[in-house]
Amino acid sequence: MGKKRIIEKTDGVAAEAVVAPVKTPKARVTTGILYVQSTYNNTKVTVTDSKGNTLFWSSSGSIGFKGAKKGTPFAAAKVAELLADKAIDLGIKEVDVVIKGVGSGRESSVRAFSSKGIGISGIRDVTPVPHNGPRPKKPRRV
Repeated sequence: MGKKRIIEKTDGVAAEAVVAPVKTPKARVTTGILYVQSTYNNTKVTVTDSKGNTLFWSSSGSIGFKGAKKGTPFAAAKVAELLADKAIDLGIKEVDVVIKGVGSGRESSVRAFSSKGIGISGIRDVTPVPHNGPRPKKPRRV
């Protein structure tokens, strides 16, 4: 895709006309699912349609936070605000929230998303919980 170049020759002089591609409007989506994956080091937020097809996503690292600041509630809120603006442009009015992980950005990202005027119809926590987990380390011998 991209820009097309059309060269027109008039009176022996070549003139270029640049034609921008026509942007097709995206289908309007009214409901969606907001996935929040929050770890100790980062927070990833994904907005999908009701079938689960990804519309857009972002993370604390992708918007410019580095190091330990990526795992903060402030960074998670900024990510959610960015995606909420995109969701409003697409026409999303209401979302279900699916939270996964134990990081500090869990609650702040949901609050920031809802503060932009998008309704939250439900919140599910799908954090994996081990049923006994792996074998523990051997005790230290000193």
